[in-house]
Amino acid sequence: MGSPVGEIAWSEGGAERRAQWRSESGWPAPKKVVVADDTMNADTAYRLALDGTALLWRGDFQNARQLLGALMRRVEHKGARARRAKAGKAALAQPSPTELFHRHRLQQLQRARTLAMLLIPFEPGHTIPLRRAPDVREACTEAYGQADAPYVASLRELLGVIGAHEWRRKGVRIAALDAAIHPWYGVFSPVRGEYVELVAQAPLPAGARLAFDIGAGTGVLSAVLARRGIARVVATDMDARALGCARENVARLGLSSQVEVVEADLFPEGRAPLVVCNPPWLPGKPSSSIEYAIYDPDSRMLKGFLGGLAAHLETGGEGWLILSDLAEHLGLRTRAQLLGWIAAAGLEVFARHDVRPSHGKASDPDDPLHAARAREVTSLWRLRALA
Repeated sequence: MGSPVGEIAWSEGGAERRAQWRSESGWPAPKKVVVADDTMNADTAYRLALDGTALLWRGDFQNARQLLGALMRRVEHKGARARRAKAGKAALAQPSPTELFHRHRLQQLQRARTLAMLLIPFEPGHTIPLRRAPDVREACTEAYGQADAPYVASLRELLGVIGAHEWRRKGVRIAALDAAIHPWYGVFSPVRGEYVELVAQAPLPAGARLAFDIGAGTGVLSAVLARRGIARVVATDMDARALGCARENVARLGLSSQVEVVEADLFPEGRAPLVVCNPPWLPGKPSSSIEYAIYDPDSRMLKGFLGGLAAHLETGGEGWLILSDLAEHLGLRTRAQLLGWIAAAGLEVFARHDVRPSHGKASDPDDPLHAARAREVTSLWRLRALA
């Protein structure tokens, strides 16, 4: 978990220095690094960051947080100007939803790259050698594991680690469980409860005592199925953090005797009367580890689930595919494509349960993708193998 992804080098005090480099986004270590402290103003820092020059902070930690906020405001101001300019041009040529999506993704990536240029040094044991630095040892150990050598990471990533630690400590309340699920860093949090409710309310196959949960993540759907009376649930995932997270949540809920968490690429061995999968909802390339829960490169997981489902269903069994149609409204996938993949896999749709999302972006007119989000529907597709 969270292994270093290279080495970063810089000059300081007339000497060449090196340390391990950590980036959950998988970005290479910056080639240009300058040492910065409390004397650097936000405008200078912003120009350097835009130029691809990283700032290794040696000043007060709380001042670094303030500087990051100032950089964020400058990035957002620049983005707002660009959006206004494009809006003027759009009056002549309205971009397609797909074009809007790709622009939005590019802006997100550029924003993230610029804000990641403010770096924080760490000593072994995840100690930050800066004035007024918080104790982040527990949060960083959860995210990265042990640290036996000095390393450098971006302040923005560190704040994400701290935030994830708080989510893990407090948990996310799940109405269907009347309990909390505790997500780990890098494992997608079940904050969009509508898909959980679909699984909690859809009628179970008659007499089903076994279910497979493909791509279990936090283990929330496995827990819901177990609480609904499924005697045995086999939950699979390939990600080490997700496997640990699911096992911990299952244990917290007292469901370890019902839910087995195993490492597998999609399906475990055997067949089941119920096989459930909530794949990433958008085809596309993830730009960080957490985005693997959102973006499915070339729809690999979706196609893999559909293609292998018939071979893992018991006779008369059901496959539940939980999927948003946001990709269709963005022009990234068509309904005809989805139905074609289902048919090609020897499956048929015999029922579907729909719900509209209730998250804030669905009703935010200032969101760049508002037109698509306002039409989004999340569905539980009930599938069975053709005779």
